Amino acid sequence: MYPFILAVHNIVRWVALILAILAVVRAFLGWFGKRDWTDRDRKIGIFFTSAMDIQLLLGLLLYFVFSPLTTSALRDFGAAMGIDNQRFFAVEHAVFMVLAVVFAHLGSAFSKRATDPMKKHRIAAIWFGLSLIIILLGMPWMRPLLPGL
Repeated sequence: MYPFILAVHNIVRWVALILAILAVVRAFLGWFGKRDWTDRDRKIGIFFTSAMDIQLLLGLLLYFVFSPLTTSALRDFGAAMGIDNQRFFAVEHAVFMVLAVVFAHLGSAFSKRATDPMKKHRIAAIWFGLSLIIILLGMPWMRPLLPGL
């Protein structure tokens, strides 16, 4: 089950990353281009946050149930902190990605509440942008970009 969930988690990371880039680009173009907030802007934000939610659920399954890296780290956390790979997945990756999910949701929620289109775009650009930066910082770049290919 571990290889399957890891493979799905890997595929969804690219979907989430592409949606994050789309959401950020549209938000900045809307903000600086003084465009109206469209249904497409709203939907891309929803798709982005939904992909992040799926990633979080898959990540939690890996973290607490299936991943040999994190389950062994949880058994002896002190020793795991001395092993770069275990520390990255047990602490750094997990914290970065939870923050990225929170920031994505903040961007979606705050932009929904705003009434002015420029404010909607500005809020989305800032929060989705922060989420994207954190995703890029927390991604496991040491792993194959497309495992199995």
